[in-house]
Amino acid sequence: MTSTSHDTLLIVDFGSQVTQLIARRLRELNVYCEIHPFQNVTDAVLDTMAPRAIILSGGPASVPDEGSPRPPHKVFGMGVPVLGICYGQQVMMQVLGGKVTRGDGTAEFGRAYVAPTDARLDLLEGWFDGGREQVWMSHGDHVSDIAPGFEVYATSPNAPYAITADAARQFYAVQFHPEVHHTPGGRKLLENFVRIAGFAGDWTMGAYRQEAIRQIRDQVGDRKVICGLSGGVDSSVAAVLIHEAIGDQLTCVFVDHGLLRLKEAEEVVGMFRDHYNIPLIHADESALFLGALEGVADPEVKRKTIGKLFIDVFQKYANRIEGAEFLAQGTLYPDVIESVSFSGGPSVTIKSHHNVGGLPEKMGLKLVEPLRELFKDEVRALGRELGLPDHFIARHPFPGPGLAIRCPGEITREKLEILRKADAVYIDQIRKHGLYDEIWQAFVAILPVRTVGVMGDGRTYDYACALRAVTSVDGMTADYYPFSHDFLGETATRIINEVKGINRVTYDVTSKPPGTIEWE
Repeated sequence: MTSTSHDTLLIVDFGSQVTQLIARRLRELNVYCEIHPFQNVTDAVLDTMAPRAIILSGGPASVPDEGSPRPPHKVFGMGVPVLGICYGQQVMMQVLGGKVTRGDGTAEFGRAYVAPTDARLDLLEGWFDGGREQVWMSHGDHVSDIAPGFEVYATSPNAPYAITADAARQFYAVQFHPEVHHTPGGRKLLENFVRIAGFAGDWTMGAYRQEAIRQIRDQVGDRKVICGLSGGVDSSVAAVLIHEAIGDQLTCVFVDHGLLRLKEAEEVVGMFRDHYNIPLIHADESALFLGALEGVADPEVKRKTIGKLFIDVFQKYANRIEGAEFLAQGTLYPDVIESVSFSGGPSVTIKSHHNVGGLPEKMGLKLVEPLRELFKDEVRALGRELGLPDHFIARHPFPGPGLAIRCPGEITREKLEILRKADAVYIDQIRKHGLYDEIWQAFVAILPVRTVGVMGDGRTYDYACALRAVTSVDGMTADYYPFSHDFLGETATRIINEVKGINRVTYDVTSKPPGTIEWE
């Protein structure tokens, strides 16, 4: 699905680790934008897309290097505002007649401060009211000569051209990253840029809902659609949206692999079959999955076993839906953005849990992916627009393999049952203390360790568990949540008292990196 009724801002990606943040900040301003790797941005693409404005992202390359990436010259001949960020600033200067110099002691990494030399620039409205501005720098090279037509508007200790602009052509260039949290005024700068470009700010979930419904109807017609419903936010929002568009032409297949959280299957079935009246097949194959996983310890074997069985089970039930021609998936925009590889060209990164592994090809189905233009926070907003309960929309992410990867070591039915109960107590504690919405993801892992304990006058020899809670924006990086000792002590007491089989509770304070969020 491609949005054609909104003005588009094109982000040319040179491989920065934070390019997605640029898009997220713009979407927050109700501006529709797309990220395209620099290799794919040709003159023909620019003609077809006809962007109202263009942003050149940061990146790891060095402009002085032979073969370093460049945008097409056409970018600067379209008569639209252009903003260069970090590498984007440097490549803009080089292409337009300036000069970039490697290193020479001018590198800046981390927090820095820029001071104005001339704040009379439309891009800088609301900046420098209190003097200098805090920004986040991440550059080794620097601009040593600005391009003809550009003037300097701000400097930092190691960036004499921290902000430059050719105001007549509406070309703007900054050495720092306005998209990151550590540039507090960055949102205002981006807001000024889209205002200069004349965006209407009409990218809203209400408008998207109506456009998506129309496009689903145009794509599907009177044919049938199967949706692999996991019970997570993405597939659930996709299912409700598609059902609103085509009604009973949609059938959801909910594969219950026995690795869900406490009472989760009942909640999903109740909401979709009873509340929304969406045709739903509840494929309770927990015995099949748990039988295949019994005693399995290797995490990769767990994942592959679950993935293969899921495909087999889904196909078995989907084949019973006569005349189905489409498979619906909750694919999101980050899953389909092409990442940049400077040695091997662009590569597409798709999260496996967003794709029912190879089923479209095996079953000869065409894909319906109504969320593929959205970020996670936009999916939640669309879910609220569709009337999904807020407690459901705001749920923490849950992995496709479910509790299997929160049970390091061998999987047994006994351990899974203990884990479900402990996790339910932990989440209840977090909700009771009003912390749920502050945390990106929280869960319990049951450890492959038994420890000695004393309960009453008796000796116990039960499992240990680890509590995990992290803060994050997108799961790419994460830090542990700083619970108080009182909270941790109270939670440990409740788990040990209420969950038979656990006598020791620990808290995982590992960030990502070096660790991962999940334990396997």
